[in-house]
Amino acid sequence: ELMTGYTMLRNGGVGNGGQPWVLRWSSRIRLTWLSFTLFIILVFFPLIAHYYLTTIDDADDAGKRIFGPRTGNELCEVKHVQDLCRIRESVSEELLQLEAKRQELNSEIAKLNLKIEACKKSIENAKQDLLQLKNVISQTEHSYKELMAQNQPKLSLPIRLLPDKDDVTFPLPKSNRNCRLHNCFDYSRCPLTSGFPVYVYNSDDYPFGSSLDPLIKQAFEATVRTNVYVTENANIACVYIILVGEMQEPVMPKPTELEQQLHSLPYWRTDGHNHLIINLSRKSETQNFIYNISTGRAMIAQSTFYDAQYRPGFDIVVSPLVHAMSEPNFLEIPPQVPVKRKYLFSFQGEKIESLRSSLQEVRSFEEEIEGNAPADYDDRIITTLKAVQDSKLDFVLVEFTCKNQPKASLPTEWALCGERDDRLELLKLSTFALIITPGDTHLVISAGCTMRLFEALEVGAIPVVLGEQVQLPYNDVIRWNEAALIIPKPRITEVHFLLRSISDNDLLAMRRQGRFLWETYFSTSDNVFSTVLAIIRTRIQIPAAPIREEPAVEIPHRSGKAAGTDPNMADNGDLDLGPVETEPPYASPKYLRNFTLTAMDIYRNWNSAPGPFHLFPYTPFDPVLPSEAKFLGSGTGFRPIGGGAGGSGKEFQAALGGNVPREQFTVVMLTYEREEVLMNSLERLNGLPYLNKVVVVWNSPKLPSEDLLWPDIGVPIMVVRTEKNSLNNRFLPWDEIDTEAILSIDDDAHLRHDEIMFGFRVWREARDRIVGFPGRYHAWDIPHQSWLYNSNYSCELSMVLTGAAFFHKYYAYLYSYVMPQAIRDMVDEYINCEDIAMNFLVSHLTRKPPIKVTSRWTFRCPGCPQALSHDDSHFHERHKCINFFVKVYGYMPLLYTQFRVDSVLFKTRLPHDKTKCFKFI
Repeated sequence: ELMTGYTMLRNGGVGNGGQPWVLRWSSRIRLTWLSFTLFIILVFFPLIAHYYLTTIDDADDAGKRIFGPRTGNELCEVKHVQDLCRIRESVSEELLQLEAKRQELNSEIAKLNLKIEACKKSIENAKQDLLQLKNVISQTEHSYKELMAQNQPKLSLPIRLLPDKDDVTFPLPKSNRNCRLHNCFDYSRCPLTSGFPVYVYNSDDYPFGSSLDPLIKQAFEATVRTNVYVTENANIACVYIILVGEMQEPVMPKPTELEQQLHSLPYWRTDGHNHLIINLSRKSETQNFIYNISTGRAMIAQSTFYDAQYRPGFDIVVSPLVHAMSEPNFLEIPPQVPVKRKYLFSFQGEKIESLRSSLQEVRSFEEEIEGNAPADYDDRIITTLKAVQDSKLDFVLVEFTCKNQPKASLPTEWALCGERDDRLELLKLSTFALIITPGDTHLVISAGCTMRLFEALEVGAIPVVLGEQVQLPYNDVIRWNEAALIIPKPRITEVHFLLRSISDNDLLAMRRQGRFLWETYFSTSDNVFSTVLAIIRTRIQIPAAPIREEPAVEIPHRSGKAAGTDPNMADNGDLDLGPVETEPPYASPKYLRNFTLTAMDIYRNWNSAPGPFHLFPYTPFDPVLPSEAKFLGSGTGFRPIGGGAGGSGKEFQAALGGNVPREQFTVVMLTYEREEVLMNSLERLNGLPYLNKVVVVWNSPKLPSEDLLWPDIGVPIMVVRTEKNSLNNRFLPWDEIDTEAILSIDDDAHLRHDEIMFGFRVWREARDRIVGFPGRYHAWDIPHQSWLYNSNYSCELSMVLTGAAFFHKYYAYLYSYVMPQAIRDMVDEYINCEDIAMNFLVSHLTRKPPIKVTSRWTFRCPGCPQALSHDDSHFHERHKCINFFVKVYGYMPLLYTQFRVDSVLFKTRLPHDKTKCFKFI
């Protein structure tokens, strides 16, 4: 029956008279109820449980809480967690013990690390002490050898034996014309070590003194007062000087009177030996009044000589004293470029008396062709020069008749025309200036010829002297063919061809040499007097007196502050810059060639010297050869690479290198009221090898702070006080500078030690150049037709700033005492351009550009106070300086260069087993 009912349900509820809709309804009711029950269970039961759980823990009785948190003790009361609690407590105790042990071990490790660092420092100090001891031992050995050499000299100074005041004279030569140094000069009064003392008579003490030209006398007295050789002690004098001219015509004494006055001089000693009679000329018409006077063994210095009067190698032809009491105005002197001027050559003059008219017999042209000398070439010269002017092949100006009254002149001499200013204006337009010597061959030189030569050199017209018999001023020491053309008169027809064939480069070289001769030996009374004395001193081979040095007035300061080590300065990689501890101060050897300089290379010294070279004690650029032969075999490059000690990189790094085995340099640092910056810069010099001392030029009128503590950098620091605030003080030759090498550096310059050392190495191989770091160049401004100063990055340069550069101390003398004062005045006016002035000077003297090392273009330290160079007017002032300096020098002396210097194996790939040379990075 059950099966039957089930079957009936499956079949749709049909059966037993069934009712199918009832079954369908009942099944729907069951499904609805089931769904509702599930909804109640899933929704309302969790809500009720949540409510119960949240309210049951709010009971006040803590013991009734069932689901709330329990304390540890309560939890441990539970039997199954008691073991876990014990384990937790044991582990906690062990962890605390391990933590304590870890802290104890860390403390011990820190103490051991400190001990290790202390040991390392002790080892390093021991190494430095050992190396220092080695250096001290080496220095002591070297000093011992020098001391032994000094105590046992090969030669001792000769004893000076002065003759008595009334010494017995030796007989005169047969004729005064035969006087030379060997028979008319007393060498016993002039020992080599005497210093060349010169006594100058006071002309006002003698009657002829009232006849002297006031300007000549005043200029001469001013020059005498400042000359280093002049002495007031006549008993020790080597040479005695008396000024006798130029004399004024109305009150000129008679020759016999002047002769008596000369012979009555207190130290004349009957024959006038070791006396020099000076007759200076300020005008072209100065007469040769000494011609008829007996001067005995006295030397004569004047501008006019006859051949019967002039004694070669004994008398001196001097230049005229045009600028007696005034300095030449360099702004009025024309520039040396362009080379070619309006006129190829010019000449103005008039001959008052012809030699031919004074001869009784006139030679014919046929007689001249047969070999007999012509009586007078002046007529042929006039004809030839007029023909050249008429041909109009070149612009030529020749005038043989003066428009106004010509100046007074000697017979057969071409008189000057017009005033001096008019003649100079014509010479400024002339490439060459003709100088026709007197027709009288017995007149070897005249004041008119020397005046023409002076004016031509002054304005840059190359002198062309017609007449090879002429004796030009200072001809025995000056090589005149480098500045002038001396042509025999018979070649007058070839003069035009010769002048046109000279290249522009040769013209510029001759013009520049003429300008040098004029500035050095002609331009002022000081130059003329110093040149005359230098000629006599050179003839008798006495060394020149040392040029004066600037006395350094030291500012007292406290030192003792330990200098720190800048990591940027000390980070030199694996480079060995030199000794760890600086050597004791070692001065450069001086005066090595005092007694040979005057006997060797006379022409070179007089004709190519930068300024009055005879005032300097020695030639600074001559190599100093080692005294021991062992140096010649090692370290100087005479052996091939791979043999001997030298040539390999490691030895080169450890040694100074070069051809002078031992040398140091001096740092000169200019500062102005920037104490903090200065102290930082001085500290950066700590440990710098080969540093002799530091000279701080304190350029401020305000002294340093009294409580300022200066760093101890291992070498002396000399703080020098200056008289005024001037950038020229940077280049003063301070007497505290004992080395030839000077590193001029600004107080805010930031250079690494390896950079400084590499610059020093390079300078030692080019001692006549400026060697530095920041490069600059000059450029021509086409629209404004002027020179510009440029500091942009460029592939070429012409200047190296002296704010970080090496140079020779020799240039400090030239900058301070020889360079035209107008340049230093402009530096003071603008408080700028001193570095440009030094580059101009060195390039002008050497005709070489400076040398740049490293790729550094600036050298300012980061964070330093603003310097003068940041001012907006800085570059405008430097533009003006360059153009002014060009006017003073007459041309642009700066030269371009497109390279910088690196070491031999710089960036060269070598096998790892090869030692690299000093490598700058």
